[in-house]
Amino acid sequence: MQNKIKNAWAAGKATVNGWLAIPSGFSAECMAQCGFDSVTVDMQHGVQDYLSMVQCFQAMQAHPVLPMVRVPWNEPGIVGKVLDAGAYGVICPMINSKAEAEALVSYAKYPPHGARSNGPIRAAMYGEATGYQKTANDEIIIMPMIETKQAVENLDAILDVPGISAVYIGPSDLGFSYGLIPVLDREEPEILAIYQKILDATAKRGLFAGIHCGSAAYAARAIKMGFKMVTIANDSGLMQMAAKAAVKHVHENAAGHV
Repeated sequence: MQNKIKNAWAAGKATVNGWLAIPSGFSAECMAQCGFDSVTVDMQHGVQDYLSMVQCFQAMQAHPVLPMVRVPWNEPGIVGKVLDAGAYGVICPMINSKAEAEALVSYAKYPPHGARSNGPIRAAMYGEATGYQKTANDEIIIMPMIETKQAVENLDAILDVPGISAVYIGPSDLGFSYGLIPVLDREEPEILAIYQKILDATAKRGLFAGIHCGSAAYAARAIKMGFKMVTIANDSGLMQMAAKAAVKHVHENAAGHV
């Protein structure tokens, strides 16, 4: 197995990530054909469970997107289980300390670098020693989310944990923790300064940073800032935005008839 997102980052390229909140293989199949480099199933705030995640993976398998998951929490059972199902990357919310980052790495890596149990039922032949186990520790993306004031204060300690591939910024919670309104595409100077701090700290270590964006325009801006993974809204949000724009266009161009 080779992780094309890791390869792109190593080559200095940024990647565009899709986000699946809708528990539907058909929705996943549609998103997988839209040009994203990776597509993440959201098990934290999306309407996804484990079986719908597997269905999304199955629907995306015929298309050249890397399957990833945002797990609901930093817990060994779910981290190992999504990797066994075929996730090539794990985004984990609310990692606020070195100890929590170390725990995440241990859950996601096989011995001797972690404590992940062997049984990759979809990722490889269940219970068999295959090429998967030989390369999984190097190829899996492990992305703690930096989304609280505490995480920012402990940023250097988190980034120094061996095995971390990148970090992922959750702008809504990050702003919320600083007493601001929870929104995605932030403009506050103090938050933009935190973004730069994270970008500088990751670059210094040869690591990478991703961010969740509410619009394509902000995603493009984030890449220019130095982010190597940008997510544009999610499947339900994009559907709503497109539908609202279409209805608005009709009302504006058929005034007096609708």
